[in-house]
Amino acid sequence: MTLHVLPRTAPSPARRLHTLLAWIARIREERRQRTELLSLSDHELRDIGITRYDALTEARKRRWR
Repeated sequence: MTLHVLPRTAPSPARRLHTLLAWIARIREERRQRTELLSLSDHELRDIGITRYDALTEARKRRWR
């Protein structure tokens, strides 16, 4: 039995651009959500089951983890 291995090719420029734009969109969405989280009242935070400390901790996370 012979296995044929296809050569691995680099992603096309369009694919790399799409990946980059998706990454940027994800970073922006995370930032928006963290900002929104900080704007919630203590009552609203309790409704979703987190404390003010949890919200602050999440908002201060680095983007690059």
